[in-house]
Amino acid sequence: MALVERSDDNGLAILTMNRPAALNALSPNLFIELRAHINAIATQTDSIGCVILCGKGRSFSAGNDLKAIQSGEVAPSRHFQAETLDAIEALPQPVIAAVQGHCYTGSLELALACDLMVAAEDARFADTHGKWGMSPTWGMSQRLPRRVGLLKAKEIMFSGRIVGGDEAARIGLANVCVSTNELMNHTIAMARGFLENSWFTLRADKMLVNKGLNYTLADGLQFERTNSPGRGPDLEERLKNFGR
Repeated sequence: MALVERSDDNGLAILTMNRPAALNALSPNLFIELRAHINAIATQTDSIGCVILCGKGRSFSAGNDLKAIQSGEVAPSRHFQAETLDAIEALPQPVIAAVQGHCYTGSLELALACDLMVAAEDARFADTHGKWGMSPTWGMSQRLPRRVGLLKAKEIMFSGRIVGGDEAARIGLANVCVSTNELMNHTIAMARGFLENSWFTLRADKMLVNKGLNYTLADGLQFERTNSPGRGPDLEERLKNFGR
């Protein structure tokens, strides 16, 4: 049984974590399969324009699988999981996390590596590092403040409290909160809307925004002018179809 299932449909790749009985807990073996899919998608920019990451069953993911670690399951390298999140963030294509149920700690870090997030009404987000006397190494301290702001991120991390789907959308953790039954339909519709635009531009936008965050405003503006890839190969065809 695949721990991460992939399905492709007209430019959209859906990656589904497939451990519903374990609430899609993030075992090392699940990460190995996820990385393989991410590495493949990174090379498939001609056929894949957008990606959705989701979890099967009643939860996106309950977080890091402590039982798998206790049983001796290990990742290929010390920072393999963190580097897998980096690979998701570095994908040329936009990535949308569709989150229902639990999204705790490691799985919240996983969702934060995605560009966008759609939260279900029953989504529950939390950083529980403090509950176990642990500290983050998968990106929580860097990605959460960039997503929701410094004060809110610190409060969520220090308290370990649960953030519901409605609040997640209100504070900018998620783009929108929808009914649980409509989660995948809404996320797919969002992705389809992106895919109607130039995939060249989607990739350029993501690259410029993400890499531009490494600079001051002045340097970021210069980075855009220097590194924008300019006109895409589909420009002429799109101009011909304008107004039709």
